[in-house]
Amino acid sequence: MNSSLMLRRFFCFNSTTTAVAAASSTSSKKKPLVFLGSPQVAATVLDALFNASKAPNSLFEVAAIVTQPPARRDRGKKLMPSPVAEFALDTGFPSDLIFTPERAGEDTFLSNLRALQPELCITAAYGNILPTKFLNIPPMGTVNIHPSLLPLYRGAAPVQRALQDGAKETGVSLAFTVHALDAGPVIANKTLEVDDQIKAPDLLALLFLEGSKLLIHELPSILDGSARLKAQPQDDSKVTLAPKISVEESWLSFDQEASVLHNKVRAFAGWPGTRAKVAIVDDENGRRNIVELKIITTRVCDHSIVQGDEADDITYVKDSLVFPCGRSTALEVLELQLPGKKVFRAAAFWNGLRGQKLKKL
Repeated sequence: MNSSLMLRRFFCFNSTTTAVAAASSTSSKKKPLVFLGSPQVAATVLDALFNASKAPNSLFEVAAIVTQPPARRDRGKKLMPSPVAEFALDTGFPSDLIFTPERAGEDTFLSNLRALQPELCITAAYGNILPTKFLNIPPMGTVNIHPSLLPLYRGAAPVQRALQDGAKETGVSLAFTVHALDAGPVIANKTLEVDDQIKAPDLLALLFLEGSKLLIHELPSILDGSARLKAQPQDDSKVTLAPKISVEESWLSFDQEASVLHNKVRAFAGWPGTRAKVAIVDDENGRRNIVELKIITTRVCDHSIVQGDEADDITYVKDSLVFPCGRSTALEVLELQLPGKKVFRAAAFWNGLRGQKLKKL
């Protein structure tokens, strides 16, 4: 059978009858909870919920999972379930209780969700907007794990924008979901210091790990309703936004200070990455070759700049390529990548130049 057809069958919507049967089999002592999430960091939260639900005194059980539909990976060759769906299936979670609607407002999906009678919904990087008719279903509300200290960095890219801003601290918040984006009352949060070398994927994973711990700690108060009473409204005067990142933002301009570029490299690590164009110049024949580099790992140069013969010369010092930047600062590039090639260290790239000069554009 065609693999795409198998996946569509595997993740097809449950019939209302199936959902009702699942709801009726729910233990009368445990409250049904529905989890919504998609990427690998969300699987960390789901794992914590599974483990907590198995405790003898657990107040809840995971009744269903909602995640993004299967998507093509490995350069579009394979149609694969989301990391959350894959993790859930690996743990033996029933496939007919994994919902993959294109939109969270689809009538068939909402009908199945109502049939499950969830007390509470938990979201963690789900990736779809939740309409009011969804939010009206769980009587205890919907709680979101957001990787920032709300009301700071509301939006799609809170971790990336915090790193881009050079934030020295950030955190994770548990907040009730309302119609406005990331604007609901905050139940609890945790602050973390930000290492000046950490990249977005690592910080994101750390924040969702801490968020899962915070969620498990707060779940009893969420389920008994006391969290609703203690949750604090956000101060709208302190709101900052974290808009979605675009590929066009990935270019580096060396007219900016080195610290600004270093923060951007950390923030855009993973996707979309950061790019720069450099010129490889052969003084013997005057040939000039323009090359696009993906900048992987950097640090701000904290020693005196070793100047080349010209202001745009890129030099090599202590295993790093040193790019002169704005305001007499310099950025050390430790790892980089050529199009279609593997990531390699600066030393390997420099050795491959065989005496040719490297200039920034």
